[in-house]
Order: sequence, then C-alpha cells, then structure tokens
Amino acid sequence: MNIDIAIEQLNKRGYLDLEVPATLDVFAEIERLKVEKNAIVLAHYYQEPDIQDVADYIGDSLGLAQKAAQTSADMIVFAGVHFMAETAKILNPTKKVLLPDLKAGCSLADSAPAGLFKAFKDKHPDHLVVSYINCTAEIKALSDIICTSSNAKAIIESIPEDQPIIFAPDKNLGAYLNKQTGRNMLLWNGACMVHEIFSLEKITRLKVRHPEAKFIAHPECEEAVLNLADYIGSTTQLLKYTQEDSANSFIVATETGILHQMAISSPNKTFIPAPPNNSCACNDCPHMKLNTLEKLYLCMEYELPEIQMEETLRVQAKQPIDRMLEISKKAGLLG
Repeated sequence: MNIDIAIEQLNKRGYLDLEVPATLDVFAEIERLKVEKNAIVLAHYYQEPDIQDVADYIGDSLGLAQKAAQTSADMIVFAGVHFMAETAKILNPTKKVLLPDLKAGCSLADSAPAGLFKAFKDKHPDHLVVSYINCTAEIKALSDIICTSSNAKAIIESIPEDQPIIFAPDKNLGAYLNKQTGRNMLLWNGACMVHEIFSLEKITRLKVRHPEAKFIAHPECEEAVLNLADYIGSTTQLLKYTQEDSANSFIVATETGILHQMAISSPNKTFIPAPPNNSCACNDCPHMKLNTLEKLYLCMEYELPEIQMEETLRVQAKQPIDRMLEISKKAGLLG
C-alpha cells in the first residue's frame, strides 16, 4: 500500500510522465549526476545491459549488500528490485536511497506475506529463522539470520545441527540446501516465478542439440532442473564458473541479464539462455526489467522515488543482516 501511495504522489507531480529528450546523452548525464550528488549506482546482474554499463558496482545480492554497507556516497541509486533497495536503506539510514521504479517488486518476496509468515513462525517457537535476502523488510525483521545464494550453505552450516530451522521464503533453494547440508529445515512454500518456469523437456532437447555445452543453473530452480546441471551456483558463482571452466559454451538457467557480463568477461565463449516452458520471454524477470536507463537518469535528477522506512522496523531488520555479513566475513565470502 505504501508503494501505491508513493506512486500516486509521483504521478500527481508529473515525474512518471516525463520524457527524456532523444538528443540527451543519458550516459553522460548519469556520470555528471554521480559526481555532482556524490552518488553511487549499484546494479544487479539481472538489469538491462545499458544499466550494467553505467553502474559503479554490479553484483548479486551478497555483493550488493556488502557494497551498500561500505559505501561513502551520500546517495545510493539501486538498480534492482524493491527488497534490494530496502536492504540498502536498512544498512544506511542517513543516506538517500533511490529506486528507479517503485513497482520493481519481486515474486519471491511477494510469496511471503508478513502476517501469514508470523503466524507460521509462532507455531514453531523453537525454530531459528533463516530467510533468503529476497524478502521484504518485514520478513527480515521476523528472522534471526539472512542469507543469499552465495553464502546460504555457510550460514546453515554455522548453526548447530540440533537447532531446528525455518527456511524462507524459497522452497527450491531450501530443498537444495537440505540436500547439500543434510539438514531437515522446515520450508516456507515460496518460489521465484523466473526460476520455476524453466522447461525440463526443452532444456533436455537443447542439451542434445549442444552436447558440448555445460548446463549451469541457479539453486532457485526446481530440483528436476538442478538434477541436470553440470554446475549449480549463485549468480556470481555461475559467472565465475564460466570464466574458469574450459568449456566454450554454456546453457544458463537463471535470469538472462547475467549473460551480458558473461559475454563481456568471456567474449570467445557462447552463452545460451535456458528456455522457459512457454513461448514468452519469462526467463526475463519482468520486475527487474521495469528499470530503464531513462528512469535511472530521472530518479537521479529529481531524487525520486526515495526508499523510506520506519526506524523501529529498520533496526529490527538490520540485526539478521548484520549477522549474515559477520558470518560471511568469517567464511571469507567477500562480494
């Protein structure tokens, strides 16, 4: 509801109706605004190539959270989705945090409404709650430790084996972690719309057509897809694997935005997006792709939309993030 109210207010001010002149060098303007406003642009790997090209830092959720915690910039422009910008605000209460499009949400975060999750948690008072960072600030505030796909295994293994755990909100990542760690975590029934839509049948056919290609997948994918993978890892881990592995072609089962960085770092290799189970481009996250270069420029120019948060919620949500960063540092998992 707060997001809808903010969008309505912006619409009244005419901000969302503004057009960027075709003659404007948006790339140069963004660089100018970075200097003038002491701003940093953080972008997720799933953003469109133009946004990745102007970003000061590109990373996955762990790297972005670490960078947000370290920055000395006065303004953080987060080219990602809402929960990512929220995380930056949680870690930087005195800084201005902007998101190019407030409607850039997350299907996985939406799958865990805070009220329902609290009721679920209350039924298992002896359980420690580990939540994937792809969740709202309200879910973070109900959690004991946050994790990302990069550090999730290390986080789980840092917890005593006899301690019961609730893992939320991604059931696929949770099931994968149970298999990797030998735990029996209680899983919240949430999932990412992009990673759930990959077609097992189409991937199998693609592997037959490209027998030389390695198949790599993000652990948010369903188990049947993961069982086909030559390598499973976070977005950053997948990128690193393509840089270091001797194969010259890869079938990639995650959001297609990462292929831009893969092609930049390994220009002589071939990257094939894994196909979804229908004819749409559903392996493009529609929420991530709401951000555009023009919206990025406008939000920097007008310093809107801004992420704001009640201090009580921010403090509660920060504690499990701090715990995650602490465990990641000890484990040598640096973004």
